[in-house]
Amino acid sequence: MALNIVLHEPEIPYNTGNIGRTCLLTNTTLHLIKPFGFSLDDKSIKRAGLDYWKEVEVKIWEDFESLKSAYPESTFYFATTKTTRRYSDVTYKEGDFIVFGKESKGIPPHIRDANRKTCITIPMIPKGRSLNLSNSAAIVLYEALRQLDFRMEDE
Repeated sequence: MALNIVLHEPEIPYNTGNIGRTCLLTNTTLHLIKPFGFSLDDKSIKRAGLDYWKEVEVKIWEDFESLKSAYPESTFYFATTKTTRRYSDVTYKEGDFIVFGKESKGIPPHIRDANRKTCITIPMIPKGRSLNLSNSAAIVLYEALRQLDFRMEDE
């Protein structure tokens, strides 16, 4: 079983397209939680994902609770600037989910607060709010893949 990236209410199609391309090339499933700030038919999402978008394994969810209840035994990590636990300080395993919030607000407080023990952050100096979403997803995903010895078998 591969890893999973979750985008909670993504707003910018270019970020989602870039993340989709990364997911395809790492055999990672991309989960998108509604509502989106764009249409999945949007040319910009396809342009960012290049010709890869049609091959990305994408699962669409109405809300976070539906996703979490579909995978009750899985570990969900929540990328946020509102914690001190570094993304590199956890031990990832196959089947884990890495959740990112919308670009403008991050993970909703009620979800983040209910999952404090599995919140993770990317260290940075305090000159800005956060890194770009697609960069953040790549950083954390590649740490998880490194820990798993880059096992990305294409089935």
